[in-house]
Amino acid sequence: MTEIRHTLKGRPVQFDLQQTPLHWIPGDVFSTHLINAIHILLPEGELWFCRVYNQALPLVTDPQLREDVQGFIHQEAIHARAHTKAQDYLRQHDMDIEQATARVRWLFRDLLGDNPLGQTWLANAATRKHWLVMRVGIIAAIEHFTGCLGQWAMDSKGWDDADPVMADLFRWHLAEEVEHRTVAFDLFEHLCQTQLGFYASRQALMALVFPLFVAITAEVAKSLARQDSDPQAQIVARWSLPRFLRQMERAGNSSDHVPAFSVLVRATLRWLSPSFHPQYEGNTEQALAYIARSPAAQAAH
Repeated sequence: MTEIRHTLKGRPVQFDLQQTPLHWIPGDVFSTHLINAIHILLPEGELWFCRVYNQALPLVTDPQLREDVQGFIHQEAIHARAHTKAQDYLRQHDMDIEQATARVRWLFRDLLGDNPLGQTWLANAATRKHWLVMRVGIIAAIEHFTGCLGQWAMDSKGWDDADPVMADLFRWHLAEEVEHRTVAFDLFEHLCQTQLGFYASRQALMALVFPLFVAITAEVAKSLARQDSDPQAQIVARWSLPRFLRQMERAGNSSDHVPAFSVLVRATLRWLSPSFHPQYEGNTEQALAYIARSPAAQAAH
């Protein structure tokens, strides 16, 4: 299946979360805090995407890919701003997110920054280029999950009874993840010198990204639940990671408020194939149709 190419562009959006309750998915404390954790992870992460891609742009020799990368950067910057404003929504509900955001900031600015942990091993140009390409590969692995989660959100009806503004924020964002799902993969392949090196590198990076992505998201969600006086939230806050993932699987299969954990596992297994390409992981037309009717996108226009 070859989809018709279209130009990626950043779209202005407006979200008013003043009336959005903390438990914006009614009756589901677990799913609410799990998804709200994304507000803490994404702003720093997506701005890091933009910084890395701006450094990679001079290395892109394909004009079409270069245009896609520029469109990707514009979209990710807008996503970061939207979720930064959503952090204020968490603060308005007396959520102390400063410690969690500081840890995320350390991850993306220090550990994964241009000079990780202040080390001097990036002194020469060749080493700096390898570090840049490695970070592009990390983004490709992360974007595989955001694209798959985007398609889940396009297919799911689980948020139909949730707060409409917050549901629209996530659906709009995830629709754009489906829209640009091939860019990170294509850029990483473009910058790798050999197909064998590309395949081996993306498998090694996924082996790192998948467990960290799951563990960090769960820990941030539990940090939010810990501050929630709801008795069920207090239970969630004490769960071990395996217990947390079992609940994610149950919630995904019963309420469809979050994707089942097995959805992420199957997505990871598909990544293992040498013939894998994210083009086949989502429906661009379906994503664009949602963007066209998104209340936030319409309000911005």
